[in-house]
Amino acid sequence: MALQNTLKALADPIRREILNMLKKGRLSAGEISANFTVTDASISRHLSVLKEADLIRDSREGKFIFYELNASVLEEIMLWITDLKGEQ
Repeated sequence: MALQNTLKALADPIRREILNMLKKGRLSAGEISANFTVTDASISRHLSVLKEADLIRDSREGKFIFYELNASVLEEIMLWITDLKGEQ
């Protein structure tokens, strides 16, 4: 796990909101973008950062790209934080 990339991706409020949206199911880039007041290019960059951190996956269907949450990376982070916290 590239922890630095993951934490960087999670640091931005827009990216965290995108992850919250994707926990309900996969969405197209257009569906994601419709929920924000920033440009489509900005959302595309946020999606790229999330993908580079392996927090989301994408799949192409025709002319659309759909994004979905990759929960396994989040589970790794939770295990790391739990380990860092130590036993109680």
